[in-house]
Amino acid sequence: MLTLTCPYCGIAAEETELHAGGESHLKRFGPGSSDPEFEAYLFARKNPKGVHFERWRHLYGCGKWFLAARDTATLQVFGTYRAQTPVPPPEIVAAIQAARPGWQPDWDSNPRAADDGDSAPGLGDDPAPNPTPSRDSFA
Repeated sequence: MLTLTCPYCGIAAEETELHAGGESHLKRFGPGSSDPEFEAYLFARKNPKGVHFERWRHLYGCGKWFLAARDTATLQVFGTYRAQTPVPPPEIVAAIQAARPGWQPDWDSNPRAADDGDSAPGLGDDPAPNPTPSRDSFA
């Protein structure tokens, strides 16, 4: 059985206490993106056999979302880390490379240069006026 340690509360939880949230570190596309970009965001996933980065929620614990690095073929867990982390921490990358010597990350290792994948382009940049009519307009 898959056991992951929640980086928030420190509890080692079996997969029955968790909820899988799919691939992590996705670049989100929202309003203003092209149809192919939005389609790729919704449907295209890496789904590798081997090292994979995933989102998990500690459902029957603290309830927080976190990220995990694991091998999909062997269920080996390389580590877990907080959901707000833009790229996997160096200690997790080192653990993966120790177990899989030929493995190389496919992202920019500089978190400031990397896209954190948690922002939607176009949202919050220019707030639209409230489309709800005011109470006075009904009088």
